Formats: sequence, structure tokens, C-alpha cells
Amino acid sequence: MMTDPVADLLNRLRNAIAIERPFVDAPLSKLKVSIAEALQREGYIWDFEVIEGNPQGTLRINLKYGPNGERVIQQIKRVSTPGRRVYSGVRDLPNVLQGLGIALVSTNAGVLSNREARQKGLGGEVLCTIS
Repeated sequence: MMTDPVADLLNRLRNAIAIERPFVDAPLSKLKVSIAEALQREGYIWDFEVIEGNPQGTLRINLKYGPNGERVIQQIKRVSTPGRRVYSGVRDLPNVLQGLGIALVSTNAGVLSNREARQKGLGGEVLCTIS
């Protein structure tokens, strides 16, 4: 039993990027798929696929690197934890690196980036920041 599956996914991403792996595998959940969709919409990963399996599937995320092998994702920070939830209204959403990074926000419309949440006028739980 894992206490914080989002932190586990972020650690897997961080470790895979550090050793420049082309993809990373993680146990499947709906929240992790939503996070992968948001990262793909914002251009931080190439794509992802769901590999069905028993009893739980696998989420494979294909990582993105620049033409000279530079990392697209430089830093990942977990903001809201199970012991300390961080919620923000639409006016208080974090601005990561003056707009060069994103914050992933869990809203009632799904997991969105801070830009998408501002456009839709939604606030929610700030999951992490990525730059």
C-alpha cells in the first residue's frame, strides 16, 4: 500500500529524467493518467500509453528531451502532500518562474495546469510545480 501515489509518480519521473531514460513506467490510476494528459498538453512529455495487466495496469510515459539531449523537465516539486493539503483559488494560483513553468491543479474539471485553470476560472488543490 502506497501512501502518496502522486509523489511516487513524480519521483519516478525525476529519477528517469536524471539518468535520461526514454520512458518511465508507473502503476496505473485515473489520477496518474490525468497528470500525464496535462503534461502532454503542456508539452513536457511526448505521449503516454496505458498497458493493461492483472490486477493493475501500467502507465508508460515517454519522456521528452531537446535536440541536444537537454532535459525539458528541469525540476519537479510536490506542493500538496497527504499531511498538508494546499488549496488555491483562481486568483491565488502559483505563477511558476514568471510563466515559464506550470503548476498542476486538481480541480472539479480534472487535473489542469495553472494556465488552463485560470482560463476556466477554477481553483483547487495544487499538486506540484514543474519547470
